[in-house]
Amino acid sequence: MEVSRKTVSIVLAFFAIYVIWGSTYLLNKIAVAELPPFKLAAIRFLVAGIFIFIIAKMLKVNISITRAQLKNTIIAGFLFLTFGNGVVVWALKFVDSGFTALEISAQPLVVLILMWLLQGKKISAMSFIGVVLGCVGIYLLVSQKELISQENQIIGMLMIFVCMISWAYGSLFVGKADLPSNYFVNTGYQMLTGGIMLVIASLCFGETWTWPSVWSTNVQWSMLGLIVFGSIIAFTAFNYLLKVVSPEKVSTNTYVNPIIAMILGWWILDEQITLQSIIAAVILLTGVYFINSKRVLTKPRGIGR
Repeated sequence: MEVSRKTVSIVLAFFAIYVIWGSTYLLNKIAVAELPPFKLAAIRFLVAGIFIFIIAKMLKVNISITRAQLKNTIIAGFLFLTFGNGVVVWALKFVDSGFTALEISAQPLVVLILMWLLQGKKISAMSFIGVVLGCVGIYLLVSQKELISQENQIIGMLMIFVCMISWAYGSLFVGKADLPSNYFVNTGYQMLTGGIMLVIASLCFGETWTWPSVWSTNVQWSMLGLIVFGSIIAFTAFNYLLKVVSPEKVSTNTYVNPIIAMILGWWILDEQITLQSIIAAVILLTGVYFINSKRVLTKPRGIGR
């Protein structure tokens, strides 16, 4: 029975990081059109972190933390949220949400390379095949339309790639670091510390702060979705998965997220889904299978349980 509950928890957690995070590109794109990027990210994570601690108190969850755990949550909060997410939101001002999701799909390869460089992990040939299939699928999606030509597009794409490295390293760090055993509390500390650092970044860049009452309705709903679903639910699931499965399996969400973004574009923005898009989606999911299959993965030392 215990094994069955764990299996259900893992499936639901993957659903959260696959589907919910796939929608955050659209939500961030809507919100960043009106709000400064670091302010947007700061509000999202600060509010989410505060709500997490309120819920934890209501559930009588112990939120005490050691000095080492606090230091580690600050590091993780910076890698995942302050830099890893805040800069991606900034890049969305210059790069469209679909291409951002597609570029981040290369993250599993970054994770594998970092595991090879930093941990000496042996990468199986089948894992590389999965990454290659993912890249082919990404190419099929990207080749259907011209890349945007707005100013600062190239630097935006470069910064997204740097964010991918930050997230990949953060995934390896969290897998081995001493963090609060409760995944909900762990998420709360990361969001609170990451949000505080985002506030500092926002003030340093001179961003203008306004009350939510003056935001448009679309931005208000987008922020609500980012806080509740994209932050509290999905990020808690992400931290949970990093402890129970290997980082390269968790990173497969970056293959599925572009597909979700494509579906949302069709559903909400009336964008057309072509036969080539369907073929690309099949290839991407096949790549996920190769990377996620237990038969082709070598479990890294110190990561996963």
